[in-house]
Amino acid sequence: MAWTRLRVEESQGIVTVTLNRPDKLNALDMEMFQELDTVSRQLKKRSDVRAVILQGADGNFSSGLDIKSVATSKKKALSLLTKWLPGNANLAQRVSRNWRQLPFPVIAVIEGKCFGGGMQIVLGADFRFATPDSELSIMEVRWGLVPDMAGLMSLREVVAKDVALKLTMTGEIIDGQTARSLNLVTEVSDDPYLAAQLLCQTLQAQSPDALAAIKMTTNRCWSRSERFLLAHETFSQLRLLLGRNFSIAGKRQRSQPELEYQKRQSFW
Repeated sequence: MAWTRLRVEESQGIVTVTLNRPDKLNALDMEMFQELDTVSRQLKKRSDVRAVILQGADGNFSSGLDIKSVATSKKKALSLLTKWLPGNANLAQRVSRNWRQLPFPVIAVIEGKCFGGGMQIVLGADFRFATPDSELSIMEVRWGLVPDMAGLMSLREVVAKDVALKLTMTGEIIDGQTARSLNLVTEVSDDPYLAAQLLCQTLQAQSPDALAAIKMTTNRCWSRSERFLLAHETFSQLRLLLGRNFSIAGKRQRSQPELEYQKRQSFW
């Protein structure tokens, strides 16, 4: 596919997705929403992808929603919000939620501005690496709106309730160091892209099926009952024990550390 709002690059199973609208600080217009939804759906179907790195072009992640481009057409605005059932995800929500549903790790690299919709997208990632001076804000309240791009699903898991309320009710802009102290980002680094690459190298040494099982079990069970978690743990473990990569992992631990894993099984 020819991307107009993204840059998609791949090397040794690691896919880097770059929001590529630098003249607008990578602001989210309809085309970018559609392409983010499309690329995440395409990646979900691939068993050879080991991890994804999300970043913005030219030193900014995203300044958030391009209000002007969306507001010019009621049809465009409605297409962002339309859904068949209230519990389903609309287009605006899918660009955050979809990353949570991918069966491999997703790492967001945050530099410069990461506001509004940009913040919602990185909250969909499993890990967030930011520069100390990056600027982050959940600023929908400034426009008289509630954060509605599914980022709250992750926000409630990573920060305390009162912190989440303060961030969303004030629209405060915080730097990367402050975000780390609040647990909003995973790690602060002067070179977050390099840090993301190093994490990918570590993750590539693990079974892709085990990583998928860990991510899926954690996301599905984090706030569920003990009974649900125990059942899901057992179900995932049985799948792993019967899979080909479990045998390979054992051989790698014992005597063949260079033995390559096979592609991730499709049922994750």
